[in-house]
Amino acid sequence: MRVMLVSLVTRMEKDKAMKKTISFIVIFITALSATAQENEEVIEGTVTFVTANNVYVRFEDTEEINIGDTLQFGNSDCLQVTQKSTSSVVCTIINNCTINTGEKVSATIKKSSEVIEMPNEPIEDEAVPKTNVDESTSNKESESLYRENIRGRVSVGSYNTFSNLRESRDRFQARFSLSANHIGDSKFSTESYIAYRGLLTTPEDYSGRTSLFNVYNLNLRFDATEDLSLTVGRKINPKATSVGANDGLMVENYFGNFYVGAMAGFRPDFFDYGFNADLFQYGGYVGVETNTADFYSETTLGAMDQSNNGMTDRRYLFFQHNSTIASNLNLFSSMELDIFGREGSNTRLTNIYLSARYRFSKNVNAAISYDSRKRIIYYQTFQTEIERILDDDLARQGVRLRLNVRPAKILWLGASYSNRFQNDQQNKSDNVYAYATLSKIPGIGGRFNVSYNINTSRYLTGNILSVRHSRDLVRNKLYADVYFRRADYSYNNIDEEYKQNYFGGGLNYTFSKTWQINFSGELSTFGDEQNYRFYTRLTKRFYSKNKKR
Repeated sequence: MRVMLVSLVTRMEKDKAMKKTISFIVIFITALSATAQENEEVIEGTVTFVTANNVYVRFEDTEEINIGDTLQFGNSDCLQVTQKSTSSVVCTIINNCTINTGEKVSATIKKSSEVIEMPNEPIEDEAVPKTNVDESTSNKESESLYRENIRGRVSVGSYNTFSNLRESRDRFQARFSLSANHIGDSKFSTESYIAYRGLLTTPEDYSGRTSLFNVYNLNLRFDATEDLSLTVGRKINPKATSVGANDGLMVENYFGNFYVGAMAGFRPDFFDYGFNADLFQYGGYVGVETNTADFYSETTLGAMDQSNNGMTDRRYLFFQHNSTIASNLNLFSSMELDIFGREGSNTRLTNIYLSARYRFSKNVNAAISYDSRKRIIYYQTFQTEIERILDDDLARQGVRLRLNVRPAKILWLGASYSNRFQNDQQNKSDNVYAYATLSKIPGIGGRFNVSYNINTSRYLTGNILSVRHSRDLVRNKLYADVYFRRADYSYNNIDEEYKQNYFGGGLNYTFSKTWQINFSGELSTFGDEQNYRFYTRLTKRFYSKNKKR
């Protein structure tokens, strides 16, 4: 079996063998009928904050999500993870995806064979937990400070789309992620996330790039002392996440519970996320961290100056706070205040995000969040569009409520409501989402999930019903899932309704403990149009256990 699978991956890299690969995938997808315990799940997270550079997603637990993983939105790869804490991740947008605060994304997680009692849609929690602190620079016990811990992943995959009415699309993608802390029990650490995407087929009128190489994270850290660290390379500072990536130097030092930090370097290019020496930036921050048995808090206040070709592009203050009280109440807030304008020192509150989550018990929790965002103005970069942007200087606001309940050991229920609005009543939308998950189907086994989503805007109403069943076919080796999704869309200015059906499934085979190969396929129908999508990925994980001192 292993030989056949490895051979399949080799053939997938050759365009001439594409038809054989597709046939093989289809045969596997139709074989989803065996019974056993579940070994993998698709978990859902919620987009909690969107900035010009990053998207923040909240999960119940991110232990199995790795830097470099891809998150899906609308069944398409949309976000790539560049930083993470225990229950939130920082992502960059890929594939020109458009996503807003409050929308749900999913991640495919490989689990052990034991029954998982958490739902497919996890208990969502927008508050950033105390472990959002950059562990490399926090005050830690010396016994763990210089202990090697290396985790990484390499993957290659192909995406193939065929249609009876549209042109076929084929894409190859490779990713490499590494987190190596205290290499050889030394003071040096490194982390990276690098991705390559090659378009194998393109439309005749396509004039864009067909080979895309992106470095999302690549840096080297030196812990000079237990309190002082220096980082060089590309990195997003978790104490200043709204700043985004910095190509340059970061320095941070603790003084008891207080800390100060500084950074200088360059912003990534606006268009290809590459290095751009014209976009110089520098800034600093101060903060305080409190950590006791019943209370954790981290508060940061800083300032940044960003330029373009030596001219001031943006100057702003940023504030970030997260805290956990008695392990039940989580609070998070983030703000940005621009202090540079056309007349010099104009002030403008561009971003504010507030969230609170309370865990009533292990079976019930609720959350509420509010965000308000204005378009960020880069006065040098957008100098020809400043008048138009200022004329439309309205805050896009949103409120979100969520409730999750477990009435029985194997049953999870949840619902959420979100509202987006602005003062001129444009871009208004309401979204209602509900789900139910059986973590173990009585008498059958496996997991079953059903969800329903209603979205209403000024021009469109959408209703989406989704059902999914997942299980092991061969315990600890072969996992499978099948799903159906129905989407009905009606436009306010068009009498005709649009109905789209999705039929899909996938197989995941694990061999040699650290190797995985995944096949998935989907058929979508829309009137007379039929689209077939296939995805194949080979993944190798590697790690080193913590060494004893």
